[in-house]
Amino acid sequence: MQDKLYIDGKWVAPARGGRADVINPATEEVIQQIALATEEDVDLAVKAARRAFDKDGWPKLTGAERAKYLRAIAAGIRVRQAEIARLEVLDNGKPFPEADWDVADAAGCFDFYAGLAEEFDTKSAEPVVLSDARFTSKAVKEPMGVVGAIVPWNYPLLMASWKVAPALAAGCTVVLKPAELTSLTALELAAIADDVGLPAGVLNVVTGAGSIAGQAIVDQPLVDKLAFTGSGSVGSKMMAQAARDVKRISLELGGKSPFVVFGDADIEEAVEWIMFGIFWNQGQVCSATSRVLVEQGIYERLLARLIEETRKITIGNGLDHGILLGPLVSARQHSNVMRDIEKAKAAGATIACGGKRPDGFDVGYYLEPTILTDVPLDSEAWREEIFGPVVCIRPFATEEEAIRLANDSRFGLAAAVMSKDDARAERVAAAFRAGIVWINCSQPTFTEAPWGGYKQSGIGRELGRWGFENYLETKQITRFASDDPWGWYIKSGAGR
Repeated sequence: MQDKLYIDGKWVAPARGGRADVINPATEEVIQQIALATEEDVDLAVKAARRAFDKDGWPKLTGAERAKYLRAIAAGIRVRQAEIARLEVLDNGKPFPEADWDVADAAGCFDFYAGLAEEFDTKSAEPVVLSDARFTSKAVKEPMGVVGAIVPWNYPLLMASWKVAPALAAGCTVVLKPAELTSLTALELAAIADDVGLPAGVLNVVTGAGSIAGQAIVDQPLVDKLAFTGSGSVGSKMMAQAARDVKRISLELGGKSPFVVFGDADIEEAVEWIMFGIFWNQGQVCSATSRVLVEQGIYERLLARLIEETRKITIGNGLDHGILLGPLVSARQHSNVMRDIEKAKAAGATIACGGKRPDGFDVGYYLEPTILTDVPLDSEAWREEIFGPVVCIRPFATEEEAIRLANDSRFGLAAAVMSKDDARAERVAAAFRAGIVWINCSQPTFTEAPWGGYKQSGIGRELGRWGFENYLETKQITRFASDDPWGWYIKSGAGR
């Protein structure tokens, strides 16, 4: 495990020598230290990325040449998949099977964007038909430049890959700032990039606090593009600060996603998908379907089954066999979620299940999976992101009411609907004001499909070709192609 910064193809100590402990959330033990980057370190990283983009030729390589590096990184991740997944568990707390899936997806992300980089060689220019035959024109896609990528702690390697892979594929260079809580696998990504010979300065990884290292990236005038995943409050502030230099920006922010279950849905399948939609990754998921709306006719039966199955979820250290719910990522996050549950109770909500530290877990940031009923529609529990294994559930009477309640949110990242009536499911999906909609499921995420939200859930899209285009500028190139002179000021033959 690395405890230095990766800048300009070298492992370097932070300029001011700062270090921070890495805590295993399952045991509360210190397992490692990371370097704390400051403005001086970020300045070096950005200048290295700037040089790699402007002078060293990374954007001048063909897409096929860049793809070779991306495929080599994907292969390097796969060779060490189990080791990296174990590191993710120690750092983040999630169960090993989830971490293993994340790491596999990260490798797949690099392979996918390698393919788009190869295609880019023949698709970077598009002819434009003009109204004046004396001119020809084309629209050309070009890399934006230096990217500052700031990623969260809930999917450490995967969120880094969602940004680094398309940015490199497009020909950009990157300064990556992982979350201070979960930096270890981003450093492993840097090590893999170094092993495969990625040119110096193309990928730089600076660990440290968001308020210092992250802010330095935002403030750096040599950064062309900011790509951020995290809270809405930080994203809003970043957007305002980026406006000073008119930086390009993409934001994937919070959510309070609804899940509408109609009376014709299979209750067992609905319970399975409700649980997957909120308890996966300890509920620390921006798109988690944390507001469940169930048609009145099946509400009581579904709630009873949901409580029954939720109580069976195995809680423990993510490295232990059969664990389905690990600890929350940190003491602070555990405290925040517990506070939100208490505030929900004070507002009138009922804890139908969970809501406390599980018995026998005096060490570690553990919380029982929690179901809240009778949650007031104007309460924070119903309207704000809790970011933990806490689901709010309530009945509805009509399709119109379900749609109205689902859309009554400042967020619009995701939404889900379950019904055996395909026409109704499609109708409700069309009515959702959300960037991601699932029918008869919740949370499946594919590298090929666009990811992003409406309203205050963000700007721009990641994944798929949309994620690739996120890192491209469009240039118009128009040529005067007539054999006749323009002759606006200088008339043919005049003065001769």
